[in-house]
Amino acid sequence: MTPTTLFAALAARRRQRTLRYLSQKPAAIHIGDLAEYIAITEDEPSHDRYQRILVDLYHTHLPHLSTAGLVSYDETTELVSLTVDRDVIEPYLRLLTD
Repeated sequence: MTPTTLFAALAARRRQRTLRYLSQKPAAIHIGDLAEYIAITEDEPSHDRYQRILVDLYHTHLPHLSTAGLVSYDETTELVSLTVDRDVIEPYLRLLTD
C-alpha cells in the first residue's frame, strides 16, 4: 500500500471512524454495528441517520477501504474486518485525533 492510497483512505471522516472502530475489535463485526457506532459518534443516533450511514458505508466507504487493502467486507455475512495489522494504521489514526 502506498502512502497516497493510505492518505486517500483517511481523507473521509467516516473511513477514519471505520478504521478506528475496527482497530479496537479483535474480530470481524457486523456492518450494522459499525453504522450504529458512526451514528453515535456523529451525535445523530436516529434510525433514519443509521440507515443513511449504512447505505453510505456499503456503497462508498467500505469499497474504498477494501480497494485500499485496509478492510474486507463479506456481503453474505455482512461482516467487516481489518485486513492490516493495527500497528500499521494506529500512528495515522493518532495523528488525526491530535
